[in-house]
Amino acid sequence: MQIAKNILNFYIDSSLHVALSVYALIRITFLKFELPYDEAVAYFGFYGTIVGYNFIKYDELARVKKVKLTTSFKAIIVLSLLSFFAAFYYFLQLQTITKVLGIIGLLITILYTLPFFPNKPNLRNWAGIKIYLVALAWVVVTVWLPVLNAEYGLDIVVVLKSIQRFIFVFVLMLVFEIIDLQHDANYLQTIPQKIGIPATKLLTYFLLVVFFLMDFLKPNVSNRELYIISLVALVVGGFTYFANQNRSKYFTSFWVEGIPFFWLLLLLIVFK
Repeated sequence: MQIAKNILNFYIDSSLHVALSVYALIRITFLKFELPYDEAVAYFGFYGTIVGYNFIKYDELARVKKVKLTTSFKAIIVLSLLSFFAAFYYFLQLQTITKVLGIIGLLITILYTLPFFPNKPNLRNWAGIKIYLVALAWVVVTVWLPVLNAEYGLDIVVVLKSIQRFIFVFVLMLVFEIIDLQHDANYLQTIPQKIGIPATKLLTYFLLVVFFLMDFLKPNVSNRELYIISLVALVVGGFTYFANQNRSKYFTSFWVEGIPFFWLLLLLIVFK
């Protein structure tokens, strides 16, 4: 049992789970826009997420806190290094415009972790900004990259889907912020810190309604797609309802982050 738990912890701590969530959302974009599967975009998003998230999570520990190099941490370093080379390989296969977006994402990741100036906080520690940066980054990687690399072009549907995807990630981040409320420093000014947990949950429910209604704005949306988006919204709402500060890390880091898999599975069944 302990071995299984250690494997699960490594799977989560190494960012493999969140990377697969990004991969799932990229696949969802392919399906929603009826785009052919693009291996370069899908795997660039997957491997790039491992590199970016691990850099964000462990850079400060490695540089400042001098974390002990355990076997697990060494494995994460090796995985991150291999993922970097894999991400670079697929990066070279992208269109020029998507390469530019990839470089911008890299710069944001660096600035998110490292301060602009000495003795100044990095973007991660700017009050109230973290949740918006994360949601925007996921929109760029999971919507704009696959759309632009396919030379689909930017139209009103792309704009609407970008807003919808932003809301989806934003809501998932709100669940994280509720769970992490007792651990987050006050200066971070997260939304639950500002308005409290009950108001945050009400905000989440409202945004989920908007998330659902936005599918009606898509031309020729099918009833099956509406059933799927309503089910996804209900699942997120359920996790929001049961979210509290006493939940374990698996509640968010595994189950909530796994919702994109659930969404993709439903779509694959419909589009099969």
